[in-house]
Amino acid sequence: MRRHKFLTAIGVIAVAAAIIFIPRLSVAVNDLYLKLAVLNDIIAIVNENYVEEVDWEKAMTGMYRGFLEELDPHSIYIEPKKLKDVNEEFQGNFQGIGIEFDIIDGFITVISPIVGTPSERAGLMPGDKFIRIDGESAYKITKDETFKKLRGAKGTKVLITIKRNDDDPFDVEIVRDDIPIYSVLAHFLIENKIGYILVNRFSQTTSEEFSDALRDLKNLGMESLVIDLRYNSGGFLNEAVEMLDNFLEKGEEIVHTKGRIRNSNEIYYASGRGIFKDLPIVVMINRGSASASEIVSGAFQDLDRAVIVGETSFGKGLVQRQWPLKDGSAVRVTIAKYYTPSGRLIQRPYQDGLDQYYNELYSDNPDSVEPDLELNQKPQHKTKSGRIVYGGGGITPDITVKRQLNPSKSTIRVFQNPERIFFKFAQKFVQEYSQIQSNEDEFIFKTQLPESVLNDFFEFAFSIEENLNLEEMETDRSFIEMQIKSEAAKIWWGHNAYYKARLLDDNQFTEARMAMTSAQQMAKR
Repeated sequence: MRRHKFLTAIGVIAVAAAIIFIPRLSVAVNDLYLKLAVLNDIIAIVNENYVEEVDWEKAMTGMYRGFLEELDPHSIYIEPKKLKDVNEEFQGNFQGIGIEFDIIDGFITVISPIVGTPSERAGLMPGDKFIRIDGESAYKITKDETFKKLRGAKGTKVLITIKRNDDDPFDVEIVRDDIPIYSVLAHFLIENKIGYILVNRFSQTTSEEFSDALRDLKNLGMESLVIDLRYNSGGFLNEAVEMLDNFLEKGEEIVHTKGRIRNSNEIYYASGRGIFKDLPIVVMINRGSASASEIVSGAFQDLDRAVIVGETSFGKGLVQRQWPLKDGSAVRVTIAKYYTPSGRLIQRPYQDGLDQYYNELYSDNPDSVEPDLELNQKPQHKTKSGRIVYGGGGITPDITVKRQLNPSKSTIRVFQNPERIFFKFAQKFVQEYSQIQSNEDEFIFKTQLPESVLNDFFEFAFSIEENLNLEEMETDRSFIEMQIKSEAAKIWWGHNAYYKARLLDDNQFTEARMAMTSAQQMAKR
């Protein structure tokens, strides 16, 4: 009896303590229960009274999305049918045959076989058209149908009937395998000394790919490096940390996070095991650079380890964690915010709503036009050596330069034509001008395309796209020549040559090369 009274007393004290010390939690929970009850009433009313049969999967998906959008721009709901594709993008591989393709003239057309995959081993070539798959016609096939037919379990086979140029169709049996999804799209040397690495996302394999590219460039004689993070929307935080670890001293802070729950507050430091601590570095960013790419560029800048060139980055500094849900879907919820070593919050404001938040990505960036006026409105922070850098959302570059890429409406229409006019013309070009294939750099940087090539291109483009303006396109000759060269270079030498040729008409890359002198002085300090 005495024991029972004692336990009862303990219970009363515990309840009293709960009332005394956590009244706000009780109010919040009661308020949440009320909101859930209201939601339940709304669902019941709609279910019983709505004028038509309700598509509850569609309705509830909209509710999930709307709820998360009210929190912030990056907390999201992922439907079951999309979850696999989302996960594959960042896991770094899937299973299939391994081609970059498009639907041209109604047929699956190989743009490029992926290196080291079954399609390359089978001898597929750019321009090959798939006319049958496993004996069934592939004419007028959609991209979704293509994925279903060509992807499949490792070790399974698919029979493809191919039409190549004017040759008779022939069959190729391809055994499906693991297909890597590369995040380091290209790496090469410019002028035999400046390395260039293009990274388009931070997947589970990015740091490994990046380290492999670094070692390759070092063996080729690299003396300085340009890292291109333009349009890199981010990905895994740990991959960004591993990338930076190649260049930083032991103990230097890379990034820290702050959140409401205890395990969301973390600080990430460099291990010091990298072997490129003295390598001069320039990093290129633009408005499409977000999240992990901002962590990289922000740490490089705050630690005075690289010169940042381009446009202020997007400003996505929210940390998400993904949870699986019972119906096969998933939810990503923001649990913390990213801060650079100097204390800059990467996330830019989003209180004006999603439309305004994303529209800013496509509108003119003020700091690319009048940087002094814009910078005066931004909070100031200091780098490791005392240089002033700017907060307020995103990473403001050390050297601001807006991309000068303004092709005419006619040229844009040619570029966007679903028949891939530049690619189709390049196929004709490489056959007719095979004698200039001898040297990659000679062709890309020193060979000027004959006037007849551009005239032939105009005639070819006009035969596919109607109502083009020749005078407009004449003003875009350098852009058009770059497109032809890049497509031809890919056919002759592969992806590295393609991306190398695309730097021909790139004023931001020109500025990055000029900034290398400052990067060399920074590396010495």
